[in-house]
Amino acid sequence: MANKRDYYEVLGVDRSASADEIKKAYRKLAVKYHPDKNPDNKEAEAKFKEVAEAYAVLSDPQKRQQYDRFGHSGPGMGGGGFGGFDMGGGFDISDALRQFMEQGFGFGDIFGGGGGGSRRRSASRRGSDLQVKLKLTLEEIASGVTKKIKVKKKIACEECNGTGSAKYSRTISCPVCHGSGELRQVSQSLFGQMVNVTTCHRCHGEGQIIENPCRSCHGEGRVSGTKTIEINVPAGVADGNYIPLHGEGNVGMRGGQPGDLIVHIEEVKHKIFERRGDDVLMVLPLSFPKAAIGNTVEIPTLTGRAKLNIAPGTQSGKILRMRGKGIPHLRSAGVGDQLVQVQVYVPTRLTAAEKQRLSELDQSENFQPQQDGHKSVFEKFKDALNL
Repeated sequence: MANKRDYYEVLGVDRSASADEIKKAYRKLAVKYHPDKNPDNKEAEAKFKEVAEAYAVLSDPQKRQQYDRFGHSGPGMGGGGFGGFDMGGGFDISDALRQFMEQGFGFGDIFGGGGGGSRRRSASRRGSDLQVKLKLTLEEIASGVTKKIKVKKKIACEECNGTGSAKYSRTISCPVCHGSGELRQVSQSLFGQMVNVTTCHRCHGEGQIIENPCRSCHGEGRVSGTKTIEINVPAGVADGNYIPLHGEGNVGMRGGQPGDLIVHIEEVKHKIFERRGDDVLMVLPLSFPKAAIGNTVEIPTLTGRAKLNIAPGTQSGKILRMRGKGIPHLRSAGVGDQLVQVQVYVPTRLTAAEKQRLSELDQSENFQPQQDGHKSVFEKFKDALNL
């Protein structure tokens, strides 16, 4: 991942800046570097994308908290600092422009004139994003998995091929806004002339209307439907990570660009293992004889079963490490470990013969808790009381 500037530095604000201060800083820089103000200026375009990416993270409380804690390498930052993982999409100029429009910074409002009608119409047609939750077991997370899910969403109307027009229908200029997609109201105030720009209520900002709408979709160019989507989940994901699938959201109206599908990862609680970062912990109940004598036991792992050597005299609570039996690291090479905590089992029901044998063993010095100098705890206790 290429080195990125600190997002606070990009916007020129302190790390303690309020949401309003961050928004004002973004607005000022976005207007300064906007492509419409800097045509064919690649440097300005790069700056525009950079401030948009910084604002996308710092304006979201959860992403900002993760960024404050982990920086660009934190969960949910990804290679582009905005998507869930580095899936190759990054944060491009279309994302930056869309965000600019969604914040209400209309071209007429900022630049005091037209020139943004076509972009406004395009933005208004874009389909909305969808969000789904994908539950995964630790076994699936450890190996990576491909999942197929059915998503209910808006799809293109087959009858009109997504145009929204019935056969032989015409698309005409909106009679209300005369094709601009905007309505302007000029008023006088103490500070001079003020222009209020709003989206046209007749054409919803598109500047055009359909003379004879399609009967199936009622002129939207889309209908409700379902689609089976394949999701490739890399090994090592964690609860709270998300994967953006570009173009898999709702289809836009009348041929507008589709939104995105955001897949949120949820870990299913495991019956045996507890995840700790990329390590997994399990508790191994062990009989007293096996702990005392030592043994080799077969235990479950995330990828099957494996043998574990129990050394003689293993104490209850001791944690044994099985290297490479945990979860692969998401953004680097290597695999976590499996931690096995030994829990010596103390029986609660004994026969008379078993009690007799244990009483006999209890007389042996080797069965007494030992400390330094091989003196038992009980003997030290007697010495302290002069018994």
